[in-house]
Amino acid sequence: MTALTIVIDLDPNIIRIGPLLITWHGVFSVLGIIAAARIGFWLLEKDEGDLKGRSGDGLAWMVVVGLVGARLLYVWENFSIFAHGQLLRMFALTEGGISQWGGLFGAMVGAYVWARRAKFSFWKIIDAGGPGAMIGLAVGRIGDVINGEHHGTPTSLPWGVEYVNPSTLGEPGKVVHPEVAYEMVLCLAILGLILPFHQRLKQRLPDGVLGLIYFGIYAAGRFFLSFLRTDPSVFLGMRQAQVASALMVVVAIIAVPVLWRRASRGVAPTPATSGRA
Repeated sequence: MTALTIVIDLDPNIIRIGPLLITWHGVFSVLGIIAAARIGFWLLEKDEGDLKGRSGDGLAWMVVVGLVGARLLYVWENFSIFAHGQLLRMFALTEGGISQWGGLFGAMVGAYVWARRAKFSFWKIIDAGGPGAMIGLAVGRIGDVINGEHHGTPTSLPWGVEYVNPSTLGEPGKVVHPEVAYEMVLCLAILGLILPFHQRLKQRLPDGVLGLIYFGIYAAGRFFLSFLRTDPSVFLGMRQAQVASALMVVVAIIAVPVLWRRASRGVAPTPATSGRA
């Protein structure tokens, strides 16, 4: 342990009320969702106008489908836990186990459903959801830092972290990279660099491009930060987060030019016909 090693001696659980266990992870996940919704709907109203009370419907779709996606991707990654007669444990949500990328992809599906129902532009929701996701992820990662669930690789750097609480989900006795804290810094850096120019960029970019820039930069950073985690590989030597991050980067690379071309066709002047002449 170095002089600057951060020692975390916090119980990941706050209180148990009957069958309900309240954890730091859960509290900051909820606060992250609230923060994401606040900034996301605020930006969407700037772009789309008054939501006329429909934001509650949108929040419900994105949160519910997001939670389903988060659980499904976690179950897929850790299916060995649920095999051999343990399939019903998939529904034991009180035991924990969600995937961040599953939640993001699920929220995007929920946003698409809401956009179709409310006749909003899905791509405008993506633009507002980019900064919303960044602040939501940053706040949510505070709970992960406390509980130590996502194990980092050992480090001898001055800013390593060690978990010592008997109930910790971390690895007592090991000084590891605070990888989830790095992710929190990544999200805040993206937000700080782009959000001050968000409205000006919105005026110059086709709908959807700015949101994909937020998600694409985050995904690229998350891909490399995941090398500092001890998660098992799931495909071609990559961890689940890396596969999902790579998929997000590919989607952004493909979708951005498509949105540019579609926008340019939409504003192109209509050639005059002989009748108009």
